[in-house]
Amino acid sequence: MQYVTFDESRKLDLIAVGRIAIDFNPLDYFKTLAGSQQYRKYLGGSPANVAVGLARLGKKVGFIARVSDDRFGDYVVDFFKNEGIDVSHIKRAEHGEKLGLTFTEILSPTESSILMYREGVADLSLDPADVDEEYIAGAKALLISGTALAQSPSREACLKAIQLAEKVGTKIIFDIDYREYNWKSKDEIAVYYTAVAEHSDIIMGSREEYDLTQAIFAPGIDDEATAAYWFKKRAKIVIIKHGKEGSTAHTSDGRKYNIKPFPVKAFKSFGGGDGYGSAFLCYLFDGADIMDCLEHGSASASMLVSAHGCSEFMPTREELEKFIEAEKKEYGEMIARK
Repeated sequence: MQYVTFDESRKLDLIAVGRIAIDFNPLDYFKTLAGSQQYRKYLGGSPANVAVGLARLGKKVGFIARVSDDRFGDYVVDFFKNEGIDVSHIKRAEHGEKLGLTFTEILSPTESSILMYREGVADLSLDPADVDEEYIAGAKALLISGTALAQSPSREACLKAIQLAEKVGTKIIFDIDYREYNWKSKDEIAVYYTAVAEHSDIIMGSREEYDLTQAIFAPGIDDEATAAYWFKKRAKIVIIKHGKEGSTAHTSDGRKYNIKPFPVKAFKSFGGGDGYGSAFLCYLFDGADIMDCLEHGSASASMLVSAHGCSEFMPTREELEKFIEAEKKEYGEMIARK
């Protein structure tokens, strides 16, 4: 069943809005940040990773963002260009704002943390004037990342993008993507997350992220009640992630579809969510059923947690299918299906 239908006449499959950053992942593994000496640089930021993932899977992707007016800004724009992502609506920061930097600490395959530098960052300088109706009208879907709502003028730019998307019939996807940096209070988080979620056709997030979103309006409810709450607004698909326990896609007809991770030797505990999101959305654009979308999302997530970085390790369609085939051959056809 098609829970969300897309306008197949649109030039772009998806336009992402929000964070483009730089990740530094340690090469001298399993040490604290204080002990690590060597790092490898990657393009980072959840919406940026999702955009790269979709492009690797053959989808046409655009991006609305601001990046720094320096060599790092050149680096991320050139990276996007090489991946075939449209950069016509990526603008340079005008007041010296820099790209956000993320340093990761990989203490073990299951214990990781991140340190973000998020003051005066370029992505949060995105202005409502940067958001163009004609551009949004050329896409099947608009992806809003929750980190883009943390400060003005970026949050107003996102709200304008949502209003225009509704006007021109572009579907809205909300990746809650909570990061504590830049937020002032839980009330502020709930207000802005809700402002986007109640206009979204697809919502993706962890249990913690939904609890933050609903903190004022529907606190303390479980997964089924969470899904029902957002279906009363506009949502057609609500994805709730539970880490190692897997995830569930709730659909507006009252059904739920469960998936668990494919078994891999994990290298780190972050990055899987962006692989999950890009592959799930890719196969949803293809018209695949929900279980196939979840299966490919789960497979991509497992591939990403076993890789050193995120963006540069997003799989192609061929790599993703080969991974699933190999996993099923070794563990059984229903290995990821609960």
